[in-house]
Amino acid sequence: MIAAMSVQRPGRIAMYVFNNATFDSRVRREAATLAAAGYAVTLFATAIDAAATTIEREGLDGFEIVRVPIPRGWRQTWQFVVSPWSLRRRSVGRITSALRTGPRHWGEMPRAAGEILVALLLSGARRGYLALAPAARRGQNPSAWPPPSATWLMTWRSAILGWCRAAAAVAPAADVHHGHDLTALPAALLAARRDGRPAVYDSHEIFVDSGVNATRPRWARWLIRRLERRWSGRTAALVTVNQAYAKVLTKRLRPRRTFVVHNCPPRWDPPRQPPNGLRVAAGIPAGAPIVLYHGAFSRHRGLDELAEALLEAGLERAHLVYLGYGGQRPAVDRLAADPRFRGRIHVLNAVPPEGLLEIVAGADVDAIPLQHSSLNHWLCTPNKLFESLAAGVPVVVSNFPVMRAIVRDDPAGPLGEVCDPAEPASIGAAIRTIIELDPGAREALHERCRTAARERWNWETESRGLLNLYADLLR
Repeated sequence: MIAAMSVQRPGRIAMYVFNNATFDSRVRREAATLAAAGYAVTLFATAIDAAATTIEREGLDGFEIVRVPIPRGWRQTWQFVVSPWSLRRRSVGRITSALRTGPRHWGEMPRAAGEILVALLLSGARRGYLALAPAARRGQNPSAWPPPSATWLMTWRSAILGWCRAAAAVAPAADVHHGHDLTALPAALLAARRDGRPAVYDSHEIFVDSGVNATRPRWARWLIRRLERRWSGRTAALVTVNQAYAKVLTKRLRPRRTFVVHNCPPRWDPPRQPPNGLRVAAGIPAGAPIVLYHGAFSRHRGLDELAEALLEAGLERAHLVYLGYGGQRPAVDRLAADPRFRGRIHVLNAVPPEGLLEIVAGADVDAIPLQHSSLNHWLCTPNKLFESLAAGVPVVVSNFPVMRAIVRDDPAGPLGEVCDPAEPASIGAAIRTIIELDPGAREALHERCRTAARERWNWETESRGLLNLYADLLR
């Protein structure tokens, strides 16, 4: 008699993120780690081309990325809210055409008349808002309509939640559904409820206190908090990026379990000679010190303050490289063109995560002058901090508690300097302290950064918590 043998399939994991996953190193790293551990991982992301209408698939590092287009049909309807006169003009044209072509088209007239009524109501609302809104009273600026909060609500309802529904609909059955940030958590919850399986909330930020969310009206922030509490209450675990975030989110959300997984890159052995790719790409003369900013070009990142720091005494030979992407790219380009900097500011496009460390390693200092704009920034540990250490590049960071502890309290000695990010003179002094070190002290500082990354701040160490979570969920 031959005993039947059962073959156990690997656990299936579906991840969801509301970006195209091209530069999201954390998401890609988590997916690749779980795939390497034997799980079948599919990552659902948005389309790279905003105008895309079909699903695209890409194999990467042992997992699959499925890019689902963001729904766009709502935009035409919303355009009538933005420009109600266009709806009125279209509806009047339909009535005129029906009258010309005869009774067989008169059935369209009631609907067109209803649209005219809606257009008149919207036009009245617009006039009233422009008359009352403080910014609009100073010139009846059409861009003041619709109210930003209305646009935000419509974007959430139609674009973000619409994408979540579309991603969940095409996701195959999985054992765990993993939502990255609040914008993708609904997709994980929808698919998890369908499959009767657990969901995980991976919060990269203190969401309600991050970016523009931190400045939204009180009612909007209340709504975000309420949704986050409700949605996270349906998950099996919370994953976040440092202990300070975990403390805040645990108090607010009361998750069943919390796991901390820092945004560290894998251990990396820099070549014996510092790579020259950054200097060559930016066209910086040999011997000139290089100050690097890499990451998102967005508000409250200290982009302007860092540029102004380049004008401080002692930094006349230094060059500043902005390496990244984002909505503030035009502002960064203007800084590079400012004659005050005499061509010492350079702007480069972002590079994929797999080639980033070799570029970063060509810098003398990596500057991270985040502004104290929110609780999220005050407690953050950005990816670029750990990427700089892995590349052996000392950092200048804002004098915020969590970053300061990593940079100044390392057992082997400082890994860089801290500064007041609102003061260019303070940023400049911190940069100058590093680039003016004698060669021996400078090399010792670089080696401390590499050692800290090898021994503590690396993905091999951090990923254990993620693997332990999934082992528990699938046991």
